[in-house]
Amino acid sequence: MQQLSDCKEKIHSCSKCGLCQAVCPIYKITGNDCTVSRGQFIMLYGLLNGKLQMSKKINKYLDLCLKCGACSKFCPSGIDVVEIVALAKAEYFKQHKFEKIKSFIQKKLVFDVGLNFINFFHKKTESKKFDKKVIYFGGCSSKIRGNDSVIKILNRCGIEVITRNFDCCGIPFYVRGDLETFKLCKDNFIQQIKNCGTTEVVTTCASCEKTLKSYNIDGINIKNIFEYLAENDIKMTLKKPQKVTFHKPCNINNYDEIKQILNNIDNLTYVEMENFDKCCGLNGVSKINEYKTMCKLFKEKRKNILNTEAETVLTCCLGCEFALKLYSAFQYKVCDLTNFLEKNISD
Repeated sequence: MQQLSDCKEKIHSCSKCGLCQAVCPIYKITGNDCTVSRGQFIMLYGLLNGKLQMSKKINKYLDLCLKCGACSKFCPSGIDVVEIVALAKAEYFKQHKFEKIKSFIQKKLVFDVGLNFINFFHKKTESKKFDKKVIYFGGCSSKIRGNDSVIKILNRCGIEVITRNFDCCGIPFYVRGDLETFKLCKDNFIQQIKNCGTTEVVTTCASCEKTLKSYNIDGINIKNIFEYLAENDIKMTLKKPQKVTFHKPCNINNYDEIKQILNNIDNLTYVEMENFDKCCGLNGVSKINEYKTMCKLFKEKRKNILNTEAETVLTCCLGCEFALKLYSAFQYKVCDLTNFLEKNISD
């Protein structure tokens, strides 16, 4: 597994041009160079050279990174900032016992006990049999919602859905710096897909999709559900007319397909909000401790949603869904796109 020291050359390759400032949501709010990748790389280079020590203050700046990847996409040197920040967080995690305690509590109480308790009350939906098969990785989302929507929609596409009791994809632990638990999540995924009879994996969550792809497992093909819907070009009609908008999670790349699906649904009016692809600001639940800063991002996102006059804002990431609901003030509904389609399209 990589360590921060392995990224010394990548960090050094940062030209300090400052272009990342133009696209970093946090820098736009704080104006603090330590919150943007350029400033963080200066700190990390000092850390690697022994001129700085990993401190709570440096960790706070690392925590403010949304892991949205906007700076990486804009970086002329092509540096993967998210990966480097995660490895820096791992250094802090190794040095501070309290971080390990927090991660242990998160894993045991939230993911092992809490989500499995919620999942116990879901009625399990059985998939119809078809020649084409996919494994559904629902992660935390499926334990909260069940698998009903995914199975019904993919069955409409003539696809059989195989379900397994997967753990979390590991992204909350990855951003915390708990790379050991992240590896356990990866190992669970590999173990669960054995003997499934297919190497096709589908997910409905943008963060899960990106994380699973980062596993880099040969022979495993990972897609999100919208790729299957676009491939099959299924005609859909809502039971009643509705106006919606869509928030694009940072980790999803096929917005054009999603937009095409929404525009082709009868009885559905899709209004694209301003900055629909800008980060919601939450990044899972890791930013609650920086709520005052995130609040400014939430307010901007809410304003853009309200300007569309849409009844419902759709998204495809559990963290984004939580963030959008958190600051909705009951002025609009928030719904996972897959759930919305299954509940509202006519048979």
